[in-house]
Amino acid sequence: MVTRVTVQPELLRWAVDRSGLSYGDFREPVDAWIRGESQPTLRKLEAFARKAMVPFGYLFLQDPPEEPIGIPDFRTFRDEKLRTFSPNLRDSLTDIQRRQAWMRDHLIDLGSEPLPFVGSLERPISFERAATLIRERLDLPDDWQTQQRTWELALTALRLSIEEAGVFVCMTNQVGLNTRRSLDPNEFRGFVLIDEYAPWIFVNTNDTKSAQMFTLAHEMVHIWVGKPGLFNLEKLAASDDGIEQFCNRVAAEFLLPRERFLSEWTKTGALRDRCVNLARVFKVSPLVVGRRAFELELISRTDFFTFYQEQMEQWRDLKALRKAEKKPIPVFWQQQDLRLGGRFGQAVAQAYAERKLLPSEARDLTGFSRDAFSKYADAKLLQRFGASE
Repeated sequence: MVTRVTVQPELLRWAVDRSGLSYGDFREPVDAWIRGESQPTLRKLEAFARKAMVPFGYLFLQDPPEEPIGIPDFRTFRDEKLRTFSPNLRDSLTDIQRRQAWMRDHLIDLGSEPLPFVGSLERPISFERAATLIRERLDLPDDWQTQQRTWELALTALRLSIEEAGVFVCMTNQVGLNTRRSLDPNEFRGFVLIDEYAPWIFVNTNDTKSAQMFTLAHEMVHIWVGKPGLFNLEKLAASDDGIEQFCNRVAAEFLLPRERFLSEWTKTGALRDRCVNLARVFKVSPLVVGRRAFELELISRTDFFTFYQEQMEQWRDLKALRKAEKKPIPVFWQQQDLRLGGRFGQAVAQAYAERKLLPSEARDLTGFSRDAFSKYADAKLLQRFGASE
């Protein structure tokens, strides 16, 4: 006799919303279970829980559980459904928290000192002064972007400068090595975890390179402010929180200094042309340029949001086109340096070589299999040895 299980409809709805999937993504008739037209067997309910990536026991609770993520949520959404935290987001956050905890202990064991700039920006301070202090710490001139030929090179230059200052940066578009668990930029574009020894920035790379630039800059400012957070910047606007507003304005000043921006703005013509041309100059997206022009009252709210809609439609069309095209396979080990962060990868490889880290611990921190980690560690040590020659 087949045993059927009674589950609260609200728990099933919660599990689907939490997963980020639609009802059609499940082989099981979840919508029929919710309407009470049928009940799941134990086996089908287990399959549903695996697909939804929800602990099986949660489905037998009376009400959906509270699942705080431990950092402030600064995301802004028109669709409140997205305010849930998907398993992909949760697992990404958990991975970074685990790495940060190990890295902090490792740095303290090495005798490292706390980073003096973490939490050093105290308001009231002008956006211009705050951006200047950050540039000075990173040893970057005002026009550092114009020295780079492409957005990709500018993004790399900023990432390396931030890591050189002592911040850990990882950039990826999926959970670990699982290509089936893609990160949704509509859910979050990045987050930042604060620690005086090992502050950490995470950037979701399922976005354009020029848009990633603003994400990285925004999270960088959070380090200097000393406040963690998760964000997505709907329409490039921060939430009403004062910290988010401040970080957004300082990031804009860091990437598009007011005086240089005003000077460049007068050299071009129509709104679209101005935004596209200045995007090439400052190595950001045309939308970031448009938002900066709106903030400086160079264009109206109506003009900006019309331009925003046009750009988003073009971006969606381009994204669909690129998805249909055959993409070159990225160099695996280079991708892992972005996924883990160059500094963190180097530290794990060095600790493993010095027998301060067990193989199982190294694999847990990096997500690699045993053989893959050995190859990665050898490559990192060779890279370090070659750099010291």
